[in-house]
Amino acid sequence: MPGYGDYLELPALLALQRPLAGPRARDELLFVVVHQAFELWFKQLLFELEDARDLMLTGEVHLPRRRLERAVAVQRMLLGQFDVLDTMAPQDFQLFRGVLGTGNGGQSAQFREIALLSGAAREEGTPDRPWYSAAEQARLRRRAAEPTLWDGYLAVLEKAGFAVATEDERFEAYTRIAEAQESLWELAEALVAHDQAWAAWQGRHLLTVQRQIGRRRGTGGTTGAAHLSGRRDVRFYPELWELRARL
Repeated sequence: MPGYGDYLELPALLALQRPLAGPRARDELLFVVVHQAFELWFKQLLFELEDARDLMLTGEVHLPRRRLERAVAVQRMLLGQFDVLDTMAPQDFQLFRGVLGTGNGGQSAQFREIALLSGAAREEGTPDRPWYSAAEQARLRRRAAEPTLWDGYLAVLEKAGFAVATEDERFEAYTRIAEAQESLWELAEALVAHDQAWAAWQGRHLLTVQRQIGRRRGTGGTTGAAHLSGRRDVRFYPELWELRARL
C-alpha cells in the first residue's frame, strides 16, 4: 500500500515551486504557492461544474444543486488566499515582478474554462492567444462549443414542462418557480450563488491588484486594475438577477 506522501505524490508536487528571482525576493515562493493552489482548486471547480451541467442536461435537479453548493464553498475558500497575498508588501512584489515577463493570472486556461462552462460570452474565452499551449487552445475550443451550466438549467426547465424558447416564456417560468420555492428554485439559487461567488472572487482579485501595483499596467500588457474593473459587473445568469426586480 502506498504511504501518505506516495499517494499524494508529494515529492513531485513539492518540487514544482521554483522561484526565479533569487534569495532577496523571499515572497516569490508565497506568490507561486498561492497561484498553484488556485490552479488546483480551479481543477476541482471544473470537475464539479461539469458534472452539475451534465446532470442538468438529463433533467436531474438534486445532485446538480449539491455540486454547485460544493463549488461555491470552494470559491469562498479561495477568497481567503487573497488575504495571504495581501501580507506581501508592494515593494517586495517588485523584487520579483520582472521574472513574470508577460505572464498574469488572466492567462489561466482553467480560469477561462470555468467562465465558459458557467456561461460567459464566447468571445471572452477565444483561445487564439499566444500564451496558451496547443493543448490549452484545444480545451478552450471544446469548452466554447459545448453546453453551459445555463443550457443545463434550461434543459431542466424544459423537462419539467416549462416553455423556455423566448425571454417572456422564461420569466413566466422563473416567476412560477419562485412562487413555489421548491427544488427548481433552489437550483436557480445555487446558480446565482455560484455567479455571486465568482463575482466576489473577481472583485477581491481587483483589490489585491490595486494594493500591489496601483494604476500600473498589468504584466500581460493589460491596463491592470482598470482591465479587471471593467469585467467586475459581468454576470453569467443575468436573467436570474433581473428576476429580483420583477418579483
